[in-house]
Amino acid sequence: MRLQENVSVVQLFALVFNFEIGTSIVVGLGTEAKQDAWIAVLIGTVLGVGVTFFYYKLLTFCPGKNLFEIMEFSFGRIIAVGLSLLYIGFFFYISARISRDFGELMATAILPNTPIEVISMLLMLLIAYVLYLGLEPLARTAEIFSPYIIIFIGLLNLFLWVSGKLKMFRIEPVLANGWKPIAEVVFPDIMAFPFGLMVTFTTIMCYTTKFRYAGKVAMLGVGAAGLLLSYVIAMQFMALGVDSLARSNFPLLNTAREVSVAQFIERIDAIVVFIMMLGIFVQCSVYMFAGFKGIEYVFNVPYRSIVFPISMLVSLFSVMIANNFAEHIEEGLKYNLLFFITPMAYAIPPFLFAATYIKYRKQRKKKEGLV
Repeated sequence: MRLQENVSVVQLFALVFNFEIGTSIVVGLGTEAKQDAWIAVLIGTVLGVGVTFFYYKLLTFCPGKNLFEIMEFSFGRIIAVGLSLLYIGFFFYISARISRDFGELMATAILPNTPIEVISMLLMLLIAYVLYLGLEPLARTAEIFSPYIIIFIGLLNLFLWVSGKLKMFRIEPVLANGWKPIAEVVFPDIMAFPFGLMVTFTTIMCYTTKFRYAGKVAMLGVGAAGLLLSYVIAMQFMALGVDSLARSNFPLLNTAREVSVAQFIERIDAIVVFIMMLGIFVQCSVYMFAGFKGIEYVFNVPYRSIVFPISMLVSLFSVMIANNFAEHIEEGLKYNLLFFITPMAYAIPPFLFAATYIKYRKQRKKKEGLV
């Protein structure tokens, strides 16, 4: 028996907001543009809102259907299964990369003596348990904890200002090298990650209780997350400077370590780690859910029956994916972007959109003709 999945518009906003923050706030975003990175993220946010509308519009042609069912509607069962297998592999691969990010973060910040294998396994067990219960518990978790992200980032910002660690001159001069470095960061880096990955929500937005508002809410979530990321990146540059930030694996964590208020409020790493953990948990869960829905479509079985074994395989793959953190980051920048995210987010969807629109128009004309 399949679970009836439903999320409210508020829960959809929380899911999108946390999904976009995810690992972007962990490893940084657009730092190749140096002190203008925050501008690059703002531009990417505007374009990301447009990308989100594109995916929502695709879903409106087949109300109630997710990405995999729309592919069958447009291309037929055989082609749809082939494309679904590609997307399933893509979703689980990205989940493994996110799990590795989490393992590296925890091993660096909190549990240096704990094997990364154990950290990854515990994360995936938690995700498997939540997804076994269904999409709604995940959405409620994101809804409950999202306000804490805003509160904790606000506190971090306040403590840094009071500590006198934020220096405006570190993000000056603006556009010192012109628009070219910004454009090179926006295309394709930021447009692929995190905004292009909104393709994942084609497996979730269709379950929104008030679907007619899902597009606006999702775009609002992308916009809010983009604005927050832009400010956080600017805050990191103001606290650390270009050179220090470039050498940092976890910029926000290093930024938090700069806090020192009256030699009393210091070492607020736990606050930052909470922000990172929640974003990673929601982001990884969304990818895993999308992958499970693909398996459910292809094999016509309830995904609950394979949640735990698949999650453990993803956990194992996350450890095997790279020998060390440097190799993991290099793989993400060079190969993941080119061979995985770009085709799945920007090559296949336009063809699917065109085919779905043509078939939708034909069906609509037939109905009008009968009337």
